[in-house]
Amino acid sequence: MPPQQRTILLVDDDHEIIESMRTVLENKGYRILVARDGNSGLMVAERENPDLLILDMMMPKKSGFLVLEKLKSRPGGLIPTIMITGNEGSRHRAYAEMLGVRDYIRKPFAMEKLVRSIDRVLGVKPRDYPDDEA
Repeated sequence: MPPQQRTILLVDDDHEIIESMRTVLENKGYRILVARDGNSGLMVAERENPDLLILDMMMPKKSGFLVLEKLKSRPGGLIPTIMITGNEGSRHRAYAEMLGVRDYIRKPFAMEKLVRSIDRVLGVKPRDYPDDEA
């Protein structure tokens, strides 16, 4: 399925990160939805059923982990999820993976690293990427 037919929900309380991701991903042809805290992220995810969720771990009102736990128990199961976080802890990564996240990316990250992860999770044909070590 071409990217322009795919919807990605970005859930993060950092305005700059949201806008950077939105700009890059809209330019790649994705339809972008935004939520700025865990509660609204959960509501948008349940209402819109996006193809992919990009979820920050630490947010106001409801953490990324609580959002994952709630979505995992819904009838349709967990939406494919990439978790982004500034947290360095390996226990957090292990818990996120246990909950079913498809990738776990530490902030700060190169946008091309995120795009590669999205393409992999959604099964989009690989693009030509600039060489980067990120």
